Amino acid sequence: MCAKLNFGNNTKKLLISLLCFSFVALVTIGIQYYAFIAPNFSVPANQKALLYIADTTTIDDIIMQMEEGKWIRNSTSFKNWAKRKNYTVNHTGCYEIQDGMSNKKLISILASGLQKPVRFTINNIRTKTRLASSISNQLMLDSMEIMKLLCDTAFLGTYNVDTYTVIGLFIPNTYELYWNIPAKRFFDRIYSEYNHFWNENRRAKAKVIGLTPMEVSTLASIVEEETNIKKDKPIIAGLYLNRLKIGMPLQACPTAKFASGDFSLTRILEEHTKIDSPYNTYKYKGLPPGPIRMPSIESIDAVLNYQKSNYLYMCAKETLNGEHNFASTLSQHQQNSRRYYQALKKAQQKPK
Repeated sequence: MCAKLNFGNNTKKLLISLLCFSFVALVTIGIQYYAFIAPNFSVPANQKALLYIADTTTIDDIIMQMEEGKWIRNSTSFKNWAKRKNYTVNHTGCYEIQDGMSNKKLISILASGLQKPVRFTINNIRTKTRLASSISNQLMLDSMEIMKLLCDTAFLGTYNVDTYTVIGLFIPNTYELYWNIPAKRFFDRIYSEYNHFWNENRRAKAKVIGLTPMEVSTLASIVEEETNIKKDKPIIAGLYLNRLKIGMPLQACPTAKFASGDFSLTRILEEHTKIDSPYNTYKYKGLPPGPIRMPSIESIDAVLNYQKSNYLYMCAKETLNGEHNFASTLSQHQQNSRRYYQALKKAQQKPK
């Protein structure tokens, strides 16, 4: 008689083991997947979390930025999921991390190159070197590359400017650009903004004055250096236009200062007026070959809407508040000058 085989207990134990293993595996997978879809980033309401990814940026560099900003909760989790999803740093640009974002969402954004435009602000620039530095500090553009283009006559010619006038191509403002914008596309955008600014109305006003838009910007740059008093700007613009009209040298101190290359000067001496430079309007008649700084929109419009007068001379006001006295004759100007220097001497003699 054959013995009866009993697999009941063994089968039951095996089934229980399989169920336990499956449960543990499912829980493990669930925990891991939850780490993929669960919020892993925290950004304060008053803060923007921006990741900057350049050509040489690695995953570790990205994590370092997030850790320095204190935006990421679990760096290991992000790095593991980036590896699992075969994410390679394949798109440069600026990317925004939002509060409550998951690893899945951020990896998807980075992998797709869905970058965030950045705010590019340009103003208060005197030289091409400073301009190149400002651009490089705000965008993924090399300052040396920009400087080379700013000195490239053939390249600049495509935008109807040269090495003297290129700084006038930049209208001071804040623009939204992609951080990784190529240099050529950047200049295209700047040129587009320039043409947008110089609309039919502004061009018509420039034509009435007898200046090109770039000549207006050049004169505006001198006005900008002369004063920051808004109400004086149209008067000063009119004064210089009067000098141009009669062929009188502009003799603008800011141009001699620019020619010297020493922007710390507070007084222009006779030696500065003799500097041999096309920018020195003490030595050469007419406007300099280009702007001596990036003029503000306010100063450009002050030239276009200049105040008509017979003024040919100006002098700092004896109030010493930055305003000016204006005169039509040399004798009136000399009287204004005496009042100013007397007030200045008196102020310097006061005990500190």
